[in-house]
Amino acid sequence: MDGAARIDEVVTALLAQFAERCSLNRDVRDRHGRGESWHPSQAPDAVVFPSSTEDVSDIVRLCAANGVAVIPFGAGTSLEGQVQAVDGGVCIDLSQMSGIVAVHSEDLDCTIQPGVTREQLNTHLRDTGLFFPIDPGAECTIGGMVATRASGTNAVRYGTMRENVLGLTVVMADGSVIKAGGRARKSAAGYDLTRLFVGSEGTLGIVTEITLRLHGIPEATAAAVAAFPTIDAAVDTVIQVIQTGVPIARIELMDDVSIGAVNTYAGLAMDEVPTLFLEFQGSSASVQEQAETVELLAKENGCAGFVWSDRAEDRAQLWQARHNAYYAGLALKPNAIGLVTDVCVPISRLAECIRETKTDLASCPMPAPLLGHVGDGNFHVCFIMDPDSPEQIAEAERLHHRMVGRALAMGGTCTGEHGIGLGKRDFLVDEAGDGVAVMARIKHALDPNYILNPGKMFNARDRSA
Repeated sequence: MDGAARIDEVVTALLAQFAERCSLNRDVRDRHGRGESWHPSQAPDAVVFPSSTEDVSDIVRLCAANGVAVIPFGAGTSLEGQVQAVDGGVCIDLSQMSGIVAVHSEDLDCTIQPGVTREQLNTHLRDTGLFFPIDPGAECTIGGMVATRASGTNAVRYGTMRENVLGLTVVMADGSVIKAGGRARKSAAGYDLTRLFVGSEGTLGIVTEITLRLHGIPEATAAAVAAFPTIDAAVDTVIQVIQTGVPIARIELMDDVSIGAVNTYAGLAMDEVPTLFLEFQGSSASVQEQAETVELLAKENGCAGFVWSDRAEDRAQLWQARHNAYYAGLALKPNAIGLVTDVCVPISRLAECIRETKTDLASCPMPAPLLGHVGDGNFHVCFIMDPDSPEQIAEAERLHHRMVGRALAMGGTCTGEHGIGLGKRDFLVDEAGDGVAVMARIKHALDPNYILNPGKMFNARDRSA
């Protein structure tokens, strides 16, 4: 049976089992063939909306029997082309699996389905005195955050998804279901399968249930904005804050271009200079002490204005501005697309890496805002490109290669949080070297027919590794 016939057989069976929860509509398929990245849409042949682990298992088992690709989909906010259906196949949209299975307040953990978003979870947790801290900015599903090993603005204090996922239920490539990890805070029982699936981008299995670590809501929280004359001065402050041991919750950098974009987009009037956005958490006395210490360090580095507040509305406005930065950047040019990339370097090399990157961007023929979660050495550049300009796309890719090469030479990584997807497959080879062959063997062992999100992480040539 050829590929088209196998797809037809699978689609017929899916329509029979899932009826209106299986869509062949072209607009639906196109929407599920792309995330937020600049890569062109590659639509699946069908989109299915399961409501349980059993549904996912049935879909995967059917696709496995026919050699048809399966692509998991959350909110479609991925930035490196993780959801494109490069071989066609069936997209499994997990958004309807949005149940909060259990909250164990006394143990500071919960179990949820993958379609729950971080805001939905925190709304549910509000009366328990607990919260889930991982905040990538976009309103992503937590299943997608597991898949990409997401982090975000709170990572400097609370870590990434790697540190906050305790256990998983996973549907494997043959449709079988396994449990990885559990609710215990530590275990020495065998291979750490939980960490294997966190960050695997749907290439090793499909996550259908997640047990998460929760944290207590701090007694007091304050936020601050600190404006600097130069990028170096801002980043030097970050390094000193980290080295001094201030237990800061968030420390974000936006360059002059980012601040200008956000001012225009949100009607703000911040000084268009390199700016740190900070947040302090703890007891009231601790928060004040942290803020005073950071203010002193900032002023020693030439900070022209350090404004902090513990009012919830001020903090909400501050972080909304930061979270709007991507869309504010896109608004700089009508009908633009954004090549958004990130790298992460050791904190001691951060100032050098950002400085050299900004030097490159000075001659860039398109807007290229720079911002980042600089408390852990992670920063982003968004190249705002004309989609009809091959010259702009080529220049953005050239500068992107230089940025990643620079980070790798400094002992860093090609991606601190966006993941590999389609956009960084070649960089993974540059970074991991022979380790990629080991990854490919794991992929081949768990997915020998290469049906799980094919084309991501590895090129097709790795199929037989």
